Amino acid sequence: MVGPSGGGKSTIINLLERFYRVQDGQICLGEQPINAYQLSAWRQNLGLVSQSNAILTGTIRENLTFGLRDNFDDEQLMSVLRATELAHDVMGLPNGLDTQVGEDGHLLSGGQIQRLQIARAYLKAPNFIIFDEATANLDADTEYEITNSLNELIHNRGAIIVAHRLSTIVDADTIYFLENHKITGVGTHDELMNTHATYRRFVQEQIINGQGNG
Repeated sequence: MVGPSGGGKSTIINLLERFYRVQDGQICLGEQPINAYQLSAWRQNLGLVSQSNAILTGTIRENLTFGLRDNFDDEQLMSVLRATELAHDVMGLPNGLDTQVGEDGHLLSGGQIQRLQIARAYLKAPNFIIFDEATANLDADTEYEITNSLNELIHNRGAIIVAHRLSTIVDADTIYFLENHKITGVGTHDELMNTHATYRRFVQEQIINGQGNG
């Protein structure tokens, strides 16, 4: 989902997560309304990675496993860290998995914090992954590394991506363009480039500003 700020993208994410109820219409998984599921069961289906994910004032281990139902051994934790290109960083920390990250994760870089959140979502193994502007606050090099981690995570899963930088969604199966709380375009990147003037302008502006890869 892409489009101008205030277009309704985050509202859709909040509704999918059931942070509040749909007031008109329905959201369904197949033919089943999502409100028919127990809230805890529904959220087990979802993994959320956003630009403002909270970091616990605790250890790497605690941040990986917080809220998850299963118990995980060190090898399982290191496996998801390897998948998100964070294992080398963690092994270099004073106490490895048991290293304190500091208040709001201030002992980690922005890229490390994002990869930690992706690793946690990977460990949860949900059916659907939601990325809400997950690379918005990162520099281009770190964004590239995070995008590689995201691509690992979404293998064989449904992915719902809210993006400002269009380079992260050009390969999506379906792109929805939202503006003024309405969907004004639906299609692949190539289809929207040919049929949707505002989407095409968004892409061209990002190429000019060096923020996207077209």
